[in-house]
Amino acid sequence: MSDSTQFDLVIIGAGPGGYVGAIRAAQLGLKTAVVEKDRTYGGTCVSVGCIPSKALLESSEHYVAAQHDFAAHGIKVSNVDLDLPAMIARKDKVVKANTDGIAFLFKKNKITGFQGFGKILKPGSVEVTAADGSKQILTTKNIMIATGSIPVELPFLKFDEKRILSNTGALAMTTVPKTMIVVGGGVIGLELGSVWNRLGADVTIVEYADRLGGQMDPDCMNTLKKCMEKVGVKFFLSTKVTGSKVLSDGVELSYESLSDGKSQTTKADVVLVATGRKAFSSGVGCEEIGIQKDPQGRIIINKHYQTSAPGIYAVGDVVAGPMLAHKAEEEGVAVAEIIAGLHGHVNYDTVPGVIYTHPEIASVGLTEDQAKAQGLEVNVGKFPFMANGRARAKGFTEGFVKIIADKTTDKIIGAHMVGPGVSELIHEVIVCMEFGGSSEDLARSFHAHPTLSEVVREAALAVEKRQRQM
Repeated sequence: MSDSTQFDLVIIGAGPGGYVGAIRAAQLGLKTAVVEKDRTYGGTCVSVGCIPSKALLESSEHYVAAQHDFAAHGIKVSNVDLDLPAMIARKDKVVKANTDGIAFLFKKNKITGFQGFGKILKPGSVEVTAADGSKQILTTKNIMIATGSIPVELPFLKFDEKRILSNTGALAMTTVPKTMIVVGGGVIGLELGSVWNRLGADVTIVEYADRLGGQMDPDCMNTLKKCMEKVGVKFFLSTKVTGSKVLSDGVELSYESLSDGKSQTTKADVVLVATGRKAFSSGVGCEEIGIQKDPQGRIIINKHYQTSAPGIYAVGDVVAGPMLAHKAEEEGVAVAEIIAGLHGHVNYDTVPGVIYTHPEIASVGLTEDQAKAQGLEVNVGKFPFMANGRARAKGFTEGFVKIIADKTTDKIIGAHMVGPGVSELIHEVIVCMEFGGSSEDLARSFHAHPTLSEVVREAALAVEKRQRQM
C-alpha cells in the first residue's frame, strides 16, 4: 500500500460535518483524507441547501423591496422587471465561490480529496469507486461517516424535479410557476415557498400538523404565519395529502382535513415536497460490518461519536439530533479532537435554529412549553421591535424577542425571536448561555443605541419587568 493511500483519518462525505472535521483534524496533525461522491465539496448545504436558498432569499427580498418598499424611503423606481436567469446565475456563482473555497482550504491544510463513492470494507479500510468505475483502497487508523441526509420522498409524490420538486428542483426552476403547492410547513417549505411567492407564484403551504415549524416557539410561528398571509401565502394546517396525479399542465393533489375528514382536490403548476429529510447511509458498508442503526435508519453512536465498529465514528444528519449544518460542523470538530487525544465536546443545549424568511425566526434552548414539560419554573421577558428606534428607522417593526430564564437562578435557558436580523441577534444570547449567564448579565451589558440588539437587552430587562419603551 502506497503512502498516498494511508491515513490517520478518512472521512466519507464532504458536507459541513466532513469538511470542517477534516480541517480540524489536519490542524491537529492528523493525515486526513475526504471521500466525496459529488463533483464538488460542501455537500447538500453548500450545493442545494443552505447557501443557494439564502442567495435566492436575499435576491427575492431585494426584488420585493424595489417593487414595494423603496417609495417610502423617497426612492422612485418604475418598471421593475424580474430577470430570473440572472438571479439563478448569481445563486450559482455564490455556490461556486463556496465550493471553491472549501477546495482551497483542503489544499491549504494538506487534506487529500478523493472523488468517488466511499464504502467501508472493514475497520481501517475504505474502498473508493470513481465515476468511471475504477476502485482504490484507502487504509486508515480511523474513519468518520459524514454522509448527511436526503429528502423524504412520498410514495405518491415521486420526485421528477420538473412538476414534483425536492429542494434541488425548487432551487433551479427557470420560470416562475403561476401556482405552487408546498407539502410541509417546516424550514425548507417556508423558505422556498417564500422565495417563489416573492417572485410572483401563488403559493399554498399544506401542513399535516396543526402548527408550522415543528417544535419552534408557537408565538414566533404565529407571527410569521400572519406576515406571510399578508403577502398572499395560503396555509392549510391539520391537512393530510393523500394522492397526486401528474397532468400535462401541472399536478392534481388530493388532500384531507384532519379536523373534519373532508376530502378535496386542488391543482398547481408544481408541487414542492418538503416533508423532511432522512439519514443517508446506503451503500456505505454499515450493514456489512455490523454498524448498528436505529429504527429511523440513523447510525447509533455513543457519547464520543463512536459507532458499534471499532475506530469508526459518525456525525451530522446521519446520526440522531437536529439536521443542521452547524450541529454537524461541531460534531466533526469534536471527533477530530477526540481522535487527537483532546476532549471534543458539543453543547446541545445551545444549538440554534433559524428560519430565514421575512421576518426571520431564530431560537435556542427551551420553549416555555418545553420548560413546563420538564417541571421547570421560569420567568419570561418579551419585547417588541415596534418599540425599537432602529427597527422604526428601517421600516420593519414586526416581531419580538422572548427570553426564558430559570425562576430560581435567573439562568437563561431559552430565547426565541421573530423579526429583522434575528438570525444574527440570537448569537449574543447563545454566548451568554455558554457561560451560564443570567438575564441580569445580559440586561446589564452595554448595547449601542440605536440598534436592533437593544430589543434583546430589553427582553432581558423584561424578565424582571424592567423594560423601557424607546
